[in-house]
Amino acid sequence: MVRSRSEHVSDLRREQPAVLSEARAVIGWRSQNRYRAARIALAALAVVGPLAAQSASQSTPPPAPTAFDQLTADAGAARQSGDVARASELYTKALQINPSWPDGWWYLGQLRYSADDYAQAVDAFTHYLNLVPSAAPATALRGLCEFELGEYEPSLRDVQRALALGAADDPRNAQILRYHEGLLLTKLGRFEQALTAYGYFAHQHISNDELLTAVGLATLRIPQFPKDIDASQREMSALAGNAAFLLLSGDQPAGTQAFQTFFQRYPAAANAHYSWGYLLYPTDQDAAIAEFRKEAALDPDNSIDHAMLAWALLMENSPAEALPEAKKAAEEAPALPMAQLSFGRALLETGDAKSAITRLENALKLDPQNLEIHIALARSYSVTGREEDAQRERLLCLQMTSQSSKPAPAMGQQGAASAQ
Repeated sequence: MVRSRSEHVSDLRREQPAVLSEARAVIGWRSQNRYRAARIALAALAVVGPLAAQSASQSTPPPAPTAFDQLTADAGAARQSGDVARASELYTKALQINPSWPDGWWYLGQLRYSADDYAQAVDAFTHYLNLVPSAAPATALRGLCEFELGEYEPSLRDVQRALALGAADDPRNAQILRYHEGLLLTKLGRFEQALTAYGYFAHQHISNDELLTAVGLATLRIPQFPKDIDASQREMSALAGNAAFLLLSGDQPAGTQAFQTFFQRYPAAANAHYSWGYLLYPTDQDAAIAEFRKEAALDPDNSIDHAMLAWALLMENSPAEALPEAKKAAEEAPALPMAQLSFGRALLETGDAKSAITRLENALKLDPQNLEIHIALARSYSVTGREEDAQRERLLCLQMTSQSSKPAPAMGQQGAASAQ
């Protein structure tokens, strides 16, 4: 999964054949972050604009090169010879003459990145992306630079956009980008989404110690990078990560055994029962509910666990049993969409549609694109005689369904506010 820092794997493919031999895009983990150094090639989807057509006349002598032409030629020669400092200087001068030159910003960004000058690399890639907005390699590289700078929200946006643009079409690129996506989601407290990202590796049975530790941090809901934890946390995270990884890979018997082994070592570990239940929920709701109850017994103040327990009970047609769990979650975590949704649904199912509307409208403010909230609001408005509002919500539900909205919250993500 991890490649040598010094290894340049492949040429960056470009739409224009004349540029094919010029570009090499590399991304990777940095040694100062204690990640094993990596370099991989990014396959370009759309890189530079059209090249100017050249005169075909052989009888007319070519015009004398302009200052810009000379700078670009010298910059290319310096880059190809490995003189990073000289090439960066020359590209900078050329771009002062022609700031609309995409290749210049692209190569300057690569050079700054290779020199660990991440802030300047971000600037160069940003200029490039202003000219070529849908370039997946530059988006990915900018995201990785932002990661090194500690700008985690912009980094996550760029990494996920690069994935959407196709930067992960090459499996080597997918491993680097998916791993960083999981790290960033964990750091930002979006633990369920991080587990989904790590599912890429589990489905392909790609693992190593560092990855399992990272999966374990998401499982235990610890918003840290593997490099930042101590030895005791590392051991616990690795065991939890192994158990979660096995479940994510589809091996439920082995995953169950691994979680049982984990709890023999760490019987009071926070969030482990919740995450086990979360991973079990798609295939075994009864077992998931049992794990949510165990988590609640260990940590009565775990709001995300109460919210998920309430939702699972609602799906089992037990609204009266779900109501106190949902109420506790909503009161303890008013900014958690899942808690407000569960409470609203529980109120609706137990006959208090008016109070349900208040909770569901609060949930909608927190998560406007959540299909389940719109569905519950449509029902609540209808029960209370607000047919115009109910019709509006039904239409919104149809629109969201046709646009492949995100999954129901019990099966999908819990929102950015889910950190416990």
